[in-house]
Amino acid sequence: MSQARTDTSDATRIPPCEGVVDRFRELFNQMSSRNLGDLDLVYGKTIEFTDPFTSVKGLDALREYFEGAYSNVIECRFEFGDTVIDDDNACLTWVMNLRHKRIRRGELIQVDGISRLRLENGRVILHRDYFDAGQLLYENLPVLGSAVRWLRKNAA
Repeated sequence: MSQARTDTSDATRIPPCEGVVDRFRELFNQMSSRNLGDLDLVYGKTIEFTDPFTSVKGLDALREYFEGAYSNVIECRFEFGDTVIDDDNACLTWVMNLRHKRIRRGELIQVDGISRLRLENGRVILHRDYFDAGQLLYENLPVLGSAVRWLRKNAA
């Protein structure tokens, strides 16, 4: 895991936002259809969240979005990779291991992604997820999935 330090004169100093990033990782590996975890410990009340499917503002709207997104999730775990922290910004790479009732009959799928976070006062105030929606959804739909996989394989 690589990290940019906020003070290069003291290589042992841990950026103050690293605790927020640790709570972020823990939250996303605890979330389930029955338990979204304590979003208040990670996100500020004015959070702005965006992913390839939606954009919401405010903690209540984020909670509502996650409730819907996780409602048919059987299991979801993230393998976090490289993390870069610079001042009040963080970027984390990840692989999502997902089993969803409506995607591939609950079979395990993996989706590569990255989260960009802006941090303020110990909370995430901006969260933007980047991932290939085709890898998550379109490649895993009956009929359309095989066509998308064929296109991806033969387009190069």
